Amino acid sequence: MKLRSLVVAGALGFSLAAAAWTPVSAQTLTVMKGSVNEPLNVPMNRAVVVESDTPFSEISIANPGIADISTLSDKTIYVLGKAPGRTTMTLLAPDGKLISNIDVHVTPDIEEFKERLKQILPGENIEVRTANDGIVLSGTVSSTAKLDRALDLASRYAPEHISNLMMVGGTQQVMLKVRFAEMQRSVEKSLSSSLALGGGTSAGIYGGTGTVINQTAEDVQNGLFRLKDGSQGALGLGFTAGSLQFGVLLEALESKGVVRTLAEPNLTALSGQEAKFLAGGEYPIPVASGTGTVSIEYKPFGVELNFTPTVVDGSLINLQINAAVSSIDSTTSLTSGGVTVNAFKRRETSTTVEMRDGESFAIAGLLQDDFRDLNGQVPWLGDIPILGALFRSADYQRNQSELVIIVTPHLVTPVRGDTLALPTDRVRLPSEKELFLLGNVAGGANSAAGEVARQDFSGSYGYSME
Repeated sequence: MKLRSLVVAGALGFSLAAAAWTPVSAQTLTVMKGSVNEPLNVPMNRAVVVESDTPFSEISIANPGIADISTLSDKTIYVLGKAPGRTTMTLLAPDGKLISNIDVHVTPDIEEFKERLKQILPGENIEVRTANDGIVLSGTVSSTAKLDRALDLASRYAPEHISNLMMVGGTQQVMLKVRFAEMQRSVEKSLSSSLALGGGTSAGIYGGTGTVINQTAEDVQNGLFRLKDGSQGALGLGFTAGSLQFGVLLEALESKGVVRTLAEPNLTALSGQEAKFLAGGEYPIPVASGTGTVSIEYKPFGVELNFTPTVVDGSLINLQINAAVSSIDSTTSLTSGGVTVNAFKRRETSTTVEMRDGESFAIAGLLQDDFRDLNGQVPWLGDIPILGALFRSADYQRNQSELVIIVTPHLVTPVRGDTLALPTDRVRLPSEKELFLLGNVAGGANSAAGEVARQDFSGSYGYSME
């Protein structure tokens, strides 16, 4: 008996020691779940009344900032949506058991939004859905203006929580045709005279307002009258009376000039995207730095066009345009450090206009008329009637210029590549025989070079107009 007692006591002591050294296992928590319920959708700033099949004694909401609840009876609940989001409403029975956990989704009031959308934008295929705490817009609209209206209306119901999946239908590519036309006319007239009087000796008298006489004493003695080098439109008259020589030199000059400048750049761009065009070159300009080194900067010149089209509504197009025509002016220059830099003539405009497909707008125009006249005379002698004209000179200059810039937008769509025609398609290179023996520079007598030379190149290349 004692041995058995000792064995039992030892076993018991061993089991207690083992229990003291064995780590305690973690408790298992059971998450109570009620019956499965569909989510309760509550529009924001609106209330719904929910009825329970079984009476409840306690009700709670996880996030009171999203939804507010109150009990109307032991089976009826009043739920008010306050802010977009998701939360959980819990119902407990009188014995403390869980009846149900209900997901409450508070969403923007899209029903009212849908009604307003149909009233403001009738006929537009716009689908409205809710996602979490925001609004998702999808579908196809006819213009960017209507897309902006839909987004602006949606911001009234879900500020900063709008997902835009809408697309703009119709043609969204714009070809802009710009025409620069400038005419310049200049008229210049001048009249001057010189008078010479001499005798048979080296003595002589010279007078006048012009510089057409290049006279020396020997010329006067020999009865000769010379024109100054470089004179234009000069006429000399002279006679002798015994030993007296008399000469009159007149210089009358009239010059006229006409200049025509025309440029027609065409450029195509997607609605809302900027397009740039330059046909010309870049002029190097030396720039001295503070360290004494000289760097080169290039200034573009020629025909420049930058524009951003926006298809507003249907065929209405908004255009932001920067257009310029520039050229090197060799009459004005600056010399510094042995380097000569010419000035530029530049005609530029920057504006924003709206017009429909195919319409034209004269966005810039200039009419300039410069007039200058100058009358110079020898004092007192120039006031003598009739003969005073010999002692007077007159200059007359008038410069007129007119500039107009016209823009015409077109909605265009791409075409198949094999339907496009190039100016070089029908031109064949000449053979050595045709070039050296026959003198043909393009394809011979039977080629289409003559036809290409006569054709008009201002066509629809690369796009098709609607």
